[in-house]
Amino acid sequence: MIFKESETLPGGTEVDIYEFAGDPTKDLAIYKTKKTPLQRVEGGERTVEGYISGVGKLRIGKPDGTYITFYVGGGNLKELQVDVEIGQTMQWIADKNSILVGYEVCLPPYEPGRFTDLEY
Repeated sequence: MIFKESETLPGGTEVDIYEFAGDPTKDLAIYKTKKTPLQRVEGGERTVEGYISGVGKLRIGKPDGTYITFYVGGGNLKELQVDVEIGQTMQWIADKNSILVGYEVCLPPYEPGRFTDLEY
């Protein structure tokens, strides 16, 4: 892994961005958050969301208005890796006294316009 940069998203989510050494087809973002922006996936071949630590949930909204919620940490899932498809929304929300740490793999690497922020 090769570290590229750090940034802070609206709402305070801290993100560290990495390249895969010798593999320009994807990139990795590791984030720490109380709550990520609600985002809709607009493009890319594959977007993978994964859980590292903390207690909270990942909500994925489908275009038909239904949701899938994955509860992580504590007495819930200890591992999570899920693909989020184009047209779906996603948002990580930590429990009151927790910080969630997770990751996102983008194939191809992230470019502006891949996600639309719907709310913070």
